[in-house]
Amino acid sequence: MKKALEKHNQERRQGLSRSNIRDFILGFQDGLVNTLGLVLGVASAVQSTKIVLISGLVTTFAESVSMAAVAYTSTKAAHQFYESELEREKREIKDIPQMEVEEIRVIYHKKGFRGKQLESIVKKITSNKKLWLDTMMAEELRLFPEDYEKPVKSGLVVGTSAVVGSLVPVFPFFFLPVKSGMIFALVFSIVVLFIVGAFKAKVTIGNWKKSGLEMVVVGTVAALVGYFVGSLLGAVYG
Repeated sequence: MKKALEKHNQERRQGLSRSNIRDFILGFQDGLVNTLGLVLGVASAVQSTKIVLISGLVTTFAESVSMAAVAYTSTKAAHQFYESELEREKREIKDIPQMEVEEIRVIYHKKGFRGKQLESIVKKITSNKKLWLDTMMAEELRLFPEDYEKPVKSGLVVGTSAVVGSLVPVFPFFFLPVKSGMIFALVFSIVVLFIVGAFKAKVTIGNWKKSGLEMVVVGTVAALVGYFVGSLLGAVYG
């Protein structure tokens, strides 16, 4: 039993780690794709590397701050929702314990337990208020406290990853002229997007090749939109 509990706790910690990785991928992908479309659009409209760099860097930091704020507020809202559901379950256990006991019985009946074994499980769980509450949150509502912890950390992870992702398409313009920078930015971004997409499938679920290609398609579409808009504006106002 002790070994099983340790294994369960380890899996929960790994799940939390995967959650942090997903936050990083979210920020990285959005930062890269949005900035790629913008720098290609600007680069196709102007011939100044300085303007492309300024536009890309402004977008990098504005996008990153925005994404960090969204990650913080959404995680905080989710945490508040968890807390409200926790308080509701506490009240129900206190005010209508018979109904809550029956809910535990139904949960474990669906898991295949019957007769004395089922009643023993129900008695064991409901004899401990904390265990009872934790069971209701996890088994009935599918809510786990570690999924809603540390909104500041979530915001920092998403914001930092957005900065890193956004710098990928900007980087070539530090060293190359506009036309060469556009080509290198596109190719470099596509390669990075495929790697990140494949890694995403590894730490979550799915086929790594399909996930990589999907992310490449999203990035390419964004780049093409930015490029054609920039070309159009360059032709009109150039």
